[in-house]
Amino acid sequence: MKARVRLVDSMMFVGESGSGHAVVMDGAPEYGGRNLGIRPMEMLLIGLGGCTAFDVVQILRKGREKITDCDVEVTGERAETDPKVFTKIHIEYRVKGRDLAPTKVERAIQLSKEKYCSASIMLGAVAEITHSWTAIDEAQDTEAAS
Repeated sequence: MKARVRLVDSMMFVGESGSGHAVVMDGAPEYGGRNLGIRPMEMLLIGLGGCTAFDVVQILRKGREKITDCDVEVTGERAETDPKVFTKIHIEYRVKGRDLAPTKVERAIQLSKEKYCSASIMLGAVAEITHSWTAIDEAQDTEAAS
């Protein structure tokens, strides 16, 4: 896996992935940026959310669950002093589908957390990571949550 980050202007950078995709990152105005892109630390939270969402959806689909949507919200708290690492991260999952089994949703999240999500396991070495979830069964219009 490979990535490249290139300075564009002021504090704006373009990150390019080895798979050929690009993203703009920029700093806050107080650091010389123009607020035209995602902050690098926000990228870490987005990467974590994408990594675990990918796992959960894949695990549930392999278990033949009929998923129609998966929304993951990641909230992070950072240290007050440099290096301002994440100290606490909360991941909230909202999984929708037809005839969803809440126990399977919970198990998929647990497997992602403990076995498959490289980002979660890596960030968990420096931050306390907590999880909550809601499974919305569209067939019965009911919710199950942790």
